[in-house]
Amino acid sequence: MISIENQNVVKTLNQLLQGQYMGIHSFEEFIKNLDDSSPLRNKFITIQKDLKHHSDLISERIQELKGTPATSEGVVGRIELYISQIFDHSNSEKEILKHAIKGENLYGIKMTEKLVRDKLDEESLNLVDRILDKQREHVDYLKSELH
Repeated sequence: MISIENQNVVKTLNQLLQGQYMGIHSFEEFIKNLDDSSPLRNKFITIQKDLKHHSDLISERIQELKGTPATSEGVVGRIELYISQIFDHSNSEKEILKHAIKGENLYGIKMTEKLVRDKLDEESLNLVDRILDKQREHVDYLKSELH
């Protein structure tokens, strides 16, 4: 039996996990739109691998708490991803970089910070902090490529 406290932590972690899946799928689209010869392509693949690793870590933590991890970005995430694909279809590297920065910064970092505030146990919060640190590194890298 899962405690009420753990149920709330699992719910928050699952929302975070769905966001990770959204990021994975966004980077899939970015990678598809980058030319094979683009030096950015390999870095985007690396960032996507990091997002997949983060989703694995979050899934493991949910299971440790006796919860069931989400397996996709959820309905809202799918709708947001679909809409962004319609409106954000740009093949220029600069535009792809801008979208990647916005996604990592706004969804990956800012929304995560807001989502987890006062809602996680210490171990889960430490995990999320490590993930956020890595995502900040991604944003710093992406910004450096933009200038």
